[in-house]
Amino acid sequence: MLKKISSIIVILIVGCFIWGICNLEAISKKYLYPINYSEYVEKASAETGLDRYLIYAVIKTESGFDENAVSNVGARGLMQLMEDAFDWVKFRMGDEREISYSDMYKPEYNIEYGSYLIKLLYDEYGDIETAIAAYHSGRGSVNEWLEDTRYSSDGKTLDEIPSSTAKHYVHKVMTAYEGYTNLYSDEK
Repeated sequence: MLKKISSIIVILIVGCFIWGICNLEAISKKYLYPINYSEYVEKASAETGLDRYLIYAVIKTESGFDENAVSNVGARGLMQLMEDAFDWVKFRMGDEREISYSDMYKPEYNIEYGSYLIKLLYDEYGDIETAIAAYHSGRGSVNEWLEDTRYSSDGKTLDEIPSSTAKHYVHKVMTAYEGYTNLYSDEK
C-alpha cells in the first residue's frame, strides 16, 4: 500500500513538473513579468518614445506594481518618484494641470511623470543605463561619476557605476527589461 501511494505521489510530482514546463511562458508572463496598467504604459510610451518594456521593467523593479508603495526615503507610487523629481518633471513638462505630489499614488500620473523623467534623463545622457542610474541615484551623483575617469572614459556614459546599490538597481532594471522584451516582443 505504501509503495502504491509513493508511486502516485511521484506521478503527481512529475505531472506537475511537466505541466509547469509546458506552461512556463504563461506563468512567467503572469507572475514574473506582468503587464499591468497597460493603458497608461502604452500612452506614456507613445508620448515619450520610450520602449514600453523599459517602463514595465522600471515599475517592476521600483514597486512590484504596487501603486501605493512608499520607499524608506519617501518615494511614491509605481515608479517611486521623490517630491523633488516630481517638481522638476512638472516644471520641465510645463504641466499646468492641478496635479500635486500626492497624485503620485495614481497610476496614470505616476507612470506619466516617471516615464517623462526617464526620457529627460535619456535625452541628457544618451545612454539608457546611465539614465537609469540617474533615475535611481540622481543627476548630481551621476554627473560627479561622469567627471571621474575611473567611471567614465568619455564623460558622457558610465563605464562603471561606483555605487553598489545603483549598480545593483541598474542590473535589476536591465534584467527585467530583457525579460519583458524576450517574453513579449513577438506580441503586438
